[in-house]
This record gives sequence, C-alpha cells and structure tokens, in this order.
Amino acid sequence: MTRQLHFGGFQIASQVTHSHAAWRHPGSDTAFTTPEYYHRIGRILERGKFDFVFFADLLAAPVRYGSDITEPLRRGTQATATLDPSIVAASIGAVTSKLGVAITKSATYFHPYELARIFASLDHLTRGRVAWNIVTSLTQGEAQNFGQDDHLDHEFRYERAEEFVRTALELWSSWDPDALVLDKTDGVFADPSRVRQVDHDGQFFRTRGPLNVPHSPQGRPVLIQAGSSNTGRDFAARWAEAIFEIDPTPEGRRAYYDDIKSRATNFGRNPDGVLIFPAFIPFIGETESIAREKQAFHNELADPISGLITLSVHTDHDFSGYDLDAPVEDVQVTGTQGLFDTARRVANRDNLTLRDIGKWYAQGVLLPQFVGTATQVADQIEESFTAGEADGFMVSAAQTPGTFNDFVDYVVPELQRRGLFRTEYTGDTLRDHLGLTQLASPNGVAHAVA
Repeated sequence: MTRQLHFGGFQIASQVTHSHAAWRHPGSDTAFTTPEYYHRIGRILERGKFDFVFFADLLAAPVRYGSDITEPLRRGTQATATLDPSIVAASIGAVTSKLGVAITKSATYFHPYELARIFASLDHLTRGRVAWNIVTSLTQGEAQNFGQDDHLDHEFRYERAEEFVRTALELWSSWDPDALVLDKTDGVFADPSRVRQVDHDGQFFRTRGPLNVPHSPQGRPVLIQAGSSNTGRDFAARWAEAIFEIDPTPEGRRAYYDDIKSRATNFGRNPDGVLIFPAFIPFIGETESIAREKQAFHNELADPISGLITLSVHTDHDFSGYDLDAPVEDVQVTGTQGLFDTARRVANRDNLTLRDIGKWYAQGVLLPQFVGTATQVADQIEESFTAGEADGFMVSAAQTPGTFNDFVDYVVPELQRRGLFRTEYTGDTLRDHLGLTQLASPNGVAHAVA
C-alpha cells in the first residue's frame, strides 16, 4: 500500500495563527470568541478528512517587547487575546465525529493530576479523538502569571517535564479498561481490583491517585511535541508520537526528519511511530498568477513590528532596542532556541536584516508558503513528502476559514486522486487515523492499545 499523508489544521484560539496578517484580511472571520467560529473550522477539516485540528497556546499576553502591552494590543499579535483550548476542544468535539482535536497544555505550570484528568475527560467526550501537545512554556511573563518571578531554566524545564509525562502516564493507567462494571442487578459500579493507586513520590511531583476518571477510549491522548533545541529533540524523540516542526527550507526539514528518526531509534522506539509534521501556509488559485496575487496581498498586510513582538515572545528576548536595518545578531535566547537558530541561519544565508526577519515572522513565523494552482500545491506537498521531509503536514491559514476551504475543496481531491491521502476515515479514534497501534507505558516499554 502507498504510504499515506497525514494532515493537521493549525489553530490558536484567537484572532491570529502563524500569520499576523490573518485577522486584517478582508476574507477572515474575526469572531474568535464564539463557538460557531471553531465549529465551522472543525466541520471544514472533517469534510477534508484531516487527522486533527491542532491548537497552540500561550499563558501570557505578549509583554516581552519593550516591557509594554500597548503595541501588541494595538496590532493584535499572538496571545493578546486567547481562549482556553481545552474548552474549545470540547466544543469542536460536540459537532464533529471523526476529527481529532490536539491541544497544548504546559508541563511547567500545571500539575500532572489536573492535566491527566482534563485529557481523560476530553478523550471520553470526544470518543477517543484527543491529543496533548506537550510544552514547557516559553516566557517570563507566563511565570509571573503563575506567581513565579522567573521562568525555569531551559534544561531544568525539560528534566521536570520528563517526570511530568511519566506521572501523567501512571495516572492514565490507574484504571484498567474493564474496571467500570455498571452492574445494576448486583449493585457493582466498578471492580476495585482493577483500579490502582499511583503513589508517585518523585523529585518534582507527588500524587497518590488513582485518577477519578475511568479508562478512556484511547487509554491516553496521543502525545505531540515540537522539540527544536537539542534537549527538545531528545524529549520529542523519547515521548512524542507526532512532532510539529517549523523549518522554511527543504534541507532543514530533511535534516530534522533524519535526526528525529535516528534519536527515536536510539531510544528503542520504532521510528515509524514518530510522525513528523512540518507546517506550511498554502495560497491556492485557479492560475498560478492568481495564487501569487493572493500571496502578495496577504504578505503586504504583515508589519515588521508585529513580527518582532512575537519573535520576542517566542525567544523570551526583547528585540525592541535593536537597529531594524542591521543584520541579525548572535544573541542568546532562552525561549524557543531552535526556531531562532533557524531564523538566524536563513538571515545569514540571505543577508536579511532584523526588519526583514520581523516582516517574515509576521507573514507566518518562518513557515514556507506553498503557492500555485491546486495541482502545483499538491506537487509541492508530494515532493516534500517523498523526499523524506515529512510524514504529514500542519496546514496553517492565511485567512480563516478561507484557506482551509480552498485546501479541502481543491488540494485534498488532487492528493486523493494520486492515492496519497484517504478518501474516507477508516477508524474512529485519532490513534486510528494516525496508524498508531502502540502506547508507551510509564517505564518506556511499548504495549498494545487496549
């Protein structure tokens, strides 16, 4: 059987995603505080047989650039206004039946018990369609919102996150699949012998357990990560079943793909069970010139300061005092190190100034743009897929929901004609869609899904 593509639709529960121009686009719906906004997106992606919709998230308003919220609010940059994605996920799950819902939750500012309970509940309410995007959070602003003066050190965050994930896995395993009996005649609600305390007492976390949510349809959510630093890549290769990646160059995507698969093998995992999803923004037209007009119109709406505001958030480094027309400096950042390394690599190659980087970042946070007719965009996807850059892709919108409508109506049928993408869902859970048949137990040993 021909190797099949996977697709996720990238979202933030806000007015923008990667594109900071999106909310200004005349074709964009800006009613992001309403359920209908997300229901519409979910139904479009399910019509296109997408594996999942993916929600990124930040836990603080963007205050890093110049230590002031004024410009981020005026310009409407990432995280100025964002709903809780776990609530949005439940809402989307209620109006779809197959589409997976992946949401971001921090392993730094929540407790494993709280997080395990949220995801087990969502997995029940969606009948097994939930994924957890594991993050360690980015910024000092997030730390301060949770009562801490400073954000934890990068390496320490990942060390702590290792125990967080293990603890959550223990909690999800505290109910056997058949523990819930519901025998009305004999008055037996659950079999106590099939529910266990966890009694986790580790370096960073303590929890007695058991979880008070019964075993969910998937056993636990699909685990997603976006490791880009060396430590982050190790963490992703150790735990993730799907990995979200940003790299604007084919050679960068190939190198990342090979590196992660190699690291997964070194951790004793089957690399085929670690699916890599680079992201892109599509611009689709009846002709190539129409598509390029759409791209140019969108890109012109992006302003450099908006991009630098979000770059400051992502790197936890204030770029407000730099000369915009100077080359990108070799600064040390504490946030998303791998993403800034990518920006610096391309800036050095193409002689880009900080203003150029800001403009590029506002256009789509370094994402490549696939432009052309449906056939040409499908060609670019197929080329990247067959060249060993990806197992699937994260599709990010230049306008909402128009980008998703165009992709589903025109590009998906072309990929289906080529035998590269499903014509119907063949399973019910997100784990089914992704072809993931193994779960990682808390001690790291794989076992079959119950």
